Amino acid sequence: QVQLVESGGGLVQPGGSLRLSCAASGSIFSIYAMGWYRQNPGKQRELVAVIPSGGSTNYADSVKGRFTISRDNAKNTVYLQMNTLKPGDTAVYYCYADLRPLGRARGDYWGQGTQVTVSS
Repeated sequence: QVQLVESGGGLVQPGGSLRLSCAASGSIFSIYAMGWYRQNPGKQRELVAVIPSGGSTNYADSVKGRFTISRDNAKNTVYLQMNTLKPGDTAVYYCYADLRPLGRARGDYWGQGTQVTVSS
């Protein structure tokens, strides 16, 4: 059973920083891409950043220059460093992985979500 477990959310003041982490565990054959999405109540889930196994990263325009996504392939872990946070960044952040488990078909996997609240 593949699991994505996030950590690092919380409450931060505007202008502050947070670092999210997400570790994929279980019987994994290969991970093709990992990333982060976010969602607020009543709104669609939106891409924040994604990092493929090879190739360039992709960011939402709203976070470019403030957020940095990185990945440790040896640990099957993806990170999101969030700087200069704004109240508009408040959301539940979901980890995402495009991966193939051992003996199973490739598919999309999601974490349980971690709340990020930016408020004074």
